Amino acid sequence: MAAMEIDSPTKIPRKQAAYRSLDEPFEIQKDIYRGQQYSQIYSARLHLLRTLMHSLVPTWKPHFPVCNILGLEEGSECVVVGTLYKHMELKPSVLDEYSKERSVIPIARPDNFMHESDYLVLEDESGRIKLGGSLLSPSVYVTGVVVALLGRETDAGDFHVEDALEVGLPPQLEMPLKSGEDKYVVLISGLHVGRAASNPLESQLLIDHITGHLGDQQVQGMAAQIVHLVIAGNSVEIPRGILNKQNLASTDYSRLSEPIKELDMMLTEIAAGLTLDIMPGSNDPTNFSLPQKPLNRCLFPSSAAYNTFRSCPNPHCFEIDGVKFLGTSGQNIHDLEKYSEAKDKLEFMERTLKWRHLAPTAPNTLGCYPFTDRDPFLIESCPHVYFVGNQDKYETRLMKGSEGQLVRLICVPKFCETGVAVMVNTNNLECRTLSFNASFSS
Repeated sequence: MAAMEIDSPTKIPRKQAAYRSLDEPFEIQKDIYRGQQYSQIYSARLHLLRTLMHSLVPTWKPHFPVCNILGLEEGSECVVVGTLYKHMELKPSVLDEYSKERSVIPIARPDNFMHESDYLVLEDESGRIKLGGSLLSPSVYVTGVVVALLGRETDAGDFHVEDALEVGLPPQLEMPLKSGEDKYVVLISGLHVGRAASNPLESQLLIDHITGHLGDQQVQGMAAQIVHLVIAGNSVEIPRGILNKQNLASTDYSRLSEPIKELDMMLTEIAAGLTLDIMPGSNDPTNFSLPQKPLNRCLFPSSAAYNTFRSCPNPHCFEIDGVKFLGTSGQNIHDLEKYSEAKDKLEFMERTLKWRHLAPTAPNTLGCYPFTDRDPFLIESCPHVYFVGNQDKYETRLMKGSEGQLVRLICVPKFCETGVAVMVNTNNLECRTLSFNASFSS
């Protein structure tokens, strides 16, 4: 008896895109910790950004001399380039726990340590000086930002600031010519696989959609335009209470590994038909300090077997068809939110680009590796897409630079709480969201 033939639906081929990793600055393979201190990363940052500042000052203030802090003369106007330090009354300190005066220190909010008595100090290799005047607001700046300041030293020993210059957006490679062909990169974060409150249906709907197993031919046609997926941190949630025990029972080992196994199965479904990058986050099993090393491929025995699977560091930088993406899992913006203020998360992102530094609060309040001769967080080339993961809600904006730079800023929301993924069109940098709450909609 002949087998009955069944007409299969027409398969829509997935579009392809050229991928190039630009993660080399965030690799720590050859760096060895030998007890070095963090002063060296500050020196490297100041040296590189000061060189850039000195090239901008003749255009900005051509008639004023540039001097260091030790060379300031009372009453004489000049330009000084240095690193800002913000003195904060409420900044957490281990020493406060042993201080007899602990009771007189104002109580800080756990999410922000700003206080009206905060003030800024400028420092370079020669010394430091307190900044006066109302031009620079302590609520905007954080420790670690390099600026050029015009002003004069007062008889009180302060430096009265009359004007300030930030280094500004770095140069940007021109966007590839519009091909008229829409290709999408999907950004998600905060899957938190293993969290009791997470909804596995939302994750499965996401997987089915981007792999083309959901919806009618029109929906599948949209899915076929997705060329890459980026998972920006906090993909699993390990039960923290277990790790406090000295001896783990066999059941505890199972509870620890279960979320990772579940994530591996999810990634295997995706990697079978789509290239993907997975970045670590603050809750994932890798090193705590930035840059975070890629999640070990041994954690993903099934999905890592595909050549479409890439485990990447945090921060992460790559190109898709010549469009440059730069992103983090959100720690840099969360830390800025604790030590400064802005109207929204996108403004924090704008500041990091204008300061040309992904994580200006590292190493002061944000953990980072003590590099000796470089600062990997300096932004030397302006991205076309700049994203941060694990945010409370989706936000986006196009940022324009003075030299024609155009950057798509994206706050990627926590998927486990919002069910939202973000799609970026590499042809024109337009954004749209995919929502997988309860039932699929886009």
